Amino acid sequence: MHPFTAEEKQEKQPTAAEKQDIQPDEIREVISSFGIPEYEWIRRYGNGHINDTYLLERGDGDRGLPGQDSRYILQRINRSVFVHPEEVAENVWRITQYLHRAVRETGGDPFREVLTVFPAKDGKPYARDSNGDVWRLSLFIHGSMSYEIAGTPALFASSGEAFGHFQYLLKDFDLSGLTETIPDFHNTPKRYQRFEEAVRKDMAGRAAGVSKEIEEIRSRSSVCSILTDQIHSGLLRRSVTHNDSKLNNVLFDRETGRPLCVIDLDTVMPGLAAYDFGDSIRFGANHNLEDEPDLDRVEFDFSLYEAYAEGFLKGSGAIFEERELHSLAWGARIITLEQAIRFLTDYLEGDRYYRTDREGQNLDRARVQIKLLRGMEEQFRQMLAVLDPARALQVTP
Repeated sequence: MHPFTAEEKQEKQPTAAEKQDIQPDEIREVISSFGIPEYEWIRRYGNGHINDTYLLERGDGDRGLPGQDSRYILQRINRSVFVHPEEVAENVWRITQYLHRAVRETGGDPFREVLTVFPAKDGKPYARDSNGDVWRLSLFIHGSMSYEIAGTPALFASSGEAFGHFQYLLKDFDLSGLTETIPDFHNTPKRYQRFEEAVRKDMAGRAAGVSKEIEEIRSRSSVCSILTDQIHSGLLRRSVTHNDSKLNNVLFDRETGRPLCVIDLDTVMPGLAAYDFGDSIRFGANHNLEDEPDLDRVEFDFSLYEAYAEGFLKGSGAIFEERELHSLAWGARIITLEQAIRFLTDYLEGDRYYRTDREGQNLDRARVQIKLLRGMEEQFRQMLAVLDPARALQVTP
């Protein structure tokens, strides 16, 4: 386990000049659209797969908002992933504006506990450059750190508390104000259909080498529709969901270690709490990275699952009914299966969606998900027992 501070993350990333895809002058043109001062340092930041992210630093000790660093995060939204990036920016704007008010009403500090997004000079929550790309600007949250691996149950429980509290704060949010920026994002049956199409077309000529993994997915095809069927029948209610609720999308206070803020809100859409819970478990209840090539090191850690569940229920309060509580455990299984499907589909299609750094990385990612899924299936009774309604009430603050 190792925490990544802002400075350490920055050192791990190549500069804009090294990437050779966006020049500093181009970025400065975008910066001018937001009406903030010229910045001396513009550096690549973060380790996300999708968007291009930059850290802006003045280097002169000046401050931005009262009590805040003068550092900002500038991000170009990936148009290949988000067909309408302006809708993504507008979703994030609506959510963060609502969360700012909610945190302020509870006596918290919205500038540290919520992303602060700035409008461009024309009043829109984004700026568009001469190439048609959409950019957004947010305040850097000072004194924060993030983690890639949940090295202790306490840390994982804290991330669960953060995402549970995210659900709690947004429990009364009007879903009609959100756009579904990626239609059918967690429509697992449709993900499976695309997987079968990728197998049939075999665009990259890779299907023959992954027949075992293909069969692993096919043997679980009947599980894909469990949650979607309950949505369509009205048994499960939709809520605001983050849809990328990994441990590394929570910022922690560097001094206290307490969870501060949920970040990376691009995929915030109407969905199920089970999706967020499930994505956290499939990513975090494991002591290795998502692309670990040595499967002997990969295992589903039930103690981490139990810790996360307790944190999630503590953060969310008593907002879930019994059926919703049980759906959380199903969410862990189904989202892990769905992610295995997505990684293997991308591998079969030639690595077109997820950013890769080496040959076979998406295949390794798929194999890790399959190994975790097997562990969940073996311990599913215990997973459901952890989410018993009586126990949920015991951890409610």
